[in-house]
Amino acid sequence: MIDYIKGELTELTPALATIEAAGVGYGLNISLNTFSAIQGKKEIKLYVYEAIREDAYVLYGFVNKREREMFELLITVNGVGANTARMMLSGMSVAELCNAISTGNARLIQSIKGIGKMTAQRIIVDLRDKIVALGIAEEIPAGGQMQAPVNNQVKDEAVSALTMLGFAPAPTQKVVLQILQEQPDAPVETVVKLALKQIK
Repeated sequence: MIDYIKGELTELTPALATIEAAGVGYGLNISLNTFSAIQGKKEIKLYVYEAIREDAYVLYGFVNKREREMFELLITVNGVGANTARMMLSGMSVAELCNAISTGNARLIQSIKGIGKMTAQRIIVDLRDKIVALGIAEEIPAGGQMQAPVNNQVKDEAVSALTMLGFAPAPTQKVVLQILQEQPDAPVETVVKLALKQIK
């Protein structure tokens, strides 16, 4: 079992981080919260969740243990897979998600793309007691706002991230352009978070 990987950050997109450790490059799927926290750093340490299936061996990376614990709890809920859990952790910080679960705010959880009413309610029922017991609710969002690059770069990275999350490129690009027209200085993670709530 891989607990964490520590090494040089060689490539980074809003959805994927590549860390070189001992001559091996590890590609880890990440959330936007982790992306914000590690951007601009050369040496990083990500906690790992290994998803081993018959057809794939996928690594997920997290900036801290609490984010990984939240991810592991989310995927125990019926109807929530690894990609959905990652999308939830991209749409909200661990603290925001814990707050929504502990207060029973199903509507806020439903605002994340792919989460329906039944799934949101199931998440609340299944995890409300567990997040308190594990102390995950004490999480403080990590990382700050990145500096906004050229609009085209923001647009391309946002569309790329959303495409990797499974959305069709054409409607994704339309939504991203609309967001950037309204908020030209918005960083990539903000654009993606807003887009996750708007893409149909």
